[in-house]
Amino acid sequence: MPVGPAPPIPTKVAVPRPGKRGSGPAAGINVVAVFGAGLMGSGIAQVAAQAGYTVNLADVSDKAVQNGMKIIARSVARVAKKVAPGQEDEYVKTVLGNLRPTTDPSVAVGNAEIVIESIVENIELKQNLMAALDKHAKPDSIFATNTSALLVKEVSEKCPAARKARFGGLHFFNPVPVMRLVEVIRSDTMEDAAYDRLFEFGESLGKVAVKCKDTPGFIVNRILAAYNREATMVVERGDASFEDVDKAMELGAGYPMGPFKLFDYVGLDTCNLIGMSWAIRAAQGLVPESMVDPPSNMIPELVEEGHFGRKTGRGFYDYSKEKNKLR
Repeated sequence: MPVGPAPPIPTKVAVPRPGKRGSGPAAGINVVAVFGAGLMGSGIAQVAAQAGYTVNLADVSDKAVQNGMKIIARSVARVAKKVAPGQEDEYVKTVLGNLRPTTDPSVAVGNAEIVIESIVENIELKQNLMAALDKHAKPDSIFATNTSALLVKEVSEKCPAARKARFGGLHFFNPVPVMRLVEVIRSDTMEDAAYDRLFEFGESLGKVAVKCKDTPGFIVNRILAAYNREATMVVERGDASFEDVDKAMELGAGYPMGPFKLFDYVGLDTCNLIGMSWAIRAAQGLVPESMVDPPSNMIPELVEEGHFGRKTGRGFYDYSKEKNKLR
């Protein structure tokens, strides 16, 4: 989930209203459900709310949902200063007014045309969640996973065939309000009309949407995996420190942040799960063994020690003195 510079922003835009969206309304879509109120889920909910959609933001506890709402409120306030000068308060009020926080799955998805999951990268949890949400959702609702490491067909496995025909992937990038790209993933079972509608929805959020088949890592992360692996190998071989690797890639290659800063930003726990998924893909013969062998121990050791990056205050770098740790 790479991080990049903010896209160009116009000096002034109209305060968003329902029906005024990134590239125009996505036909027949008014309500979006986002399950998972962490950094990624709250970011997805934010851009949908900014686009004028009614967004049901759901998680398993009131604490998680309210934390997601706080993340969105802080982010929208920053956006308002750039896109609605002189109308900041109205902009924030309108966007936050489009959000409906809930812990009730039936409330979250019952009236939604698009249902997006953005929970931890655990295949069993994702499968069980989507199968449960299917029972409360409208038959014609489109389901989407924001997974970065799993296959869409795996996440949808426990859903009935009718839902699988309307089940795709929307892979956003972190931070969602800043990163312009969304990968729209099509599984082998997804119908043309459902995929086209999901793609249109992605564009309506003001994102640049790209098409990809349901393959390991999709586009960006498949390429990024090789880059990240070599970065850790350089450090483990003793060729350079992780700090100097970051400096080299930022200043020499023009990357907005080096690989180790990126690991910390994404979350080492998430990166560890992604690394485990690549090992599984290699065992399945879906990616070359050279992508995972020999394995790196840098991230697993930090995770074992309870250091997950910025959100815990320490990863490869120490963030304990920063006032606004990501939580």
